[in-house]
Amino acid sequence: MTHEQTASGYLDRLFPQFEPALREKLVENCAVKHFTAGDIMMSPGQYFRSTMLIVEGRVKLYRQSEDGNEFFMYYIEPGSACALSMICAARQETSEVMAKAVDDTVALLIPIQLMDELMKEHKTWYYFVLETYRNRYEELLLMIDNIVFKNMDERLEFYLKQQYQKLQTRQLNITHQEVANDLSTSREVISRLLKKMEQRGDVVLHRNYIEWKR
Repeated sequence: MTHEQTASGYLDRLFPQFEPALREKLVENCAVKHFTAGDIMMSPGQYFRSTMLIVEGRVKLYRQSEDGNEFFMYYIEPGSACALSMICAARQETSEVMAKAVDDTVALLIPIQLMDELMKEHKTWYYFVLETYRNRYEELLLMIDNIVFKNMDERLEFYLKQQYQKLQTRQLNITHQEVANDLSTSREVISRLLKKMEQRGDVVLHRNYIEWKR
């Protein structure tokens, strides 16, 4: 399959709201890039040459502290874009977050030189960018609310429920340590809380995955 067929197919399937002229412009100028699960797609201090539309896989965004600790922010899934890459690319600023491919991932890379033109000439792109900013802002507010106003057991339940709803599977292939990293706590705390959830019948703990029962 050629680049044009691949890019066009992704855009038609995942971004049907884009007008034909916009899709044509993106197909002519974008690059299709493949990432393997675990690849670092974006690092703090990195300059952007392009912004990313995710068309396959799943990406995690983290904020890193000076001592190397990671704070989970949100996921980017097929049909979505990285709002921070849009902002940094447009302003020619470096990234302040790290993006990691959770699964094998495919992204359409759009050169930053196109950003101003797309915003001015294509209303569907303009509205897509605004919607992307709004969605990420709401996700961050939700994350802040969970940190400030909820106990760890409530945060864990909300986190697992989100995973189930987004992935549309009751088998969550995630380790206790990964959950702990995402919630900025210890593996021991997560294991203890998961055991309580299992006793209540909310989850079943398997060797390599967590089964969501609610």
